[in-house]
Amino acid sequence: MRLVLGLLALLAAGSAAQAACFEDLGRTGCTDRETFPVRDLRRLSCGNLWLVRNTIYDENGLCFRTDRALEVFDNADCYVKNPGNVRLNSYERGNVNRIVQVEREKGCR
Repeated sequence: MRLVLGLLALLAAGSAAQAACFEDLGRTGCTDRETFPVRDLRRLSCGNLWLVRNTIYDENGLCFRTDRALEVFDNADCYVKNPGNVRLNSYERGNVNRIVQVEREKGCR
């Protein structure tokens, strides 16, 4: 819950050009410059894993289509329609891959 509240405050104050940082992930937990350890990701709920993963996509311009994502993310600054076309740096790509791995392990939907 602390992670979600901190992220929601950050999303309200920040822009897509700034990377989100999560206090419960790694040292600084910044999505674009730190590797999130799987052991830290396993401590997150499915909802928080979803939120961190989609924050990475939001920071990189993805235009969301699902009602769930549109409740959290603003498409006002989006510019990429296809998730496969989102450009991620090596940290972001690795973090997304590890998050997806943990979501599968946990059976998240």
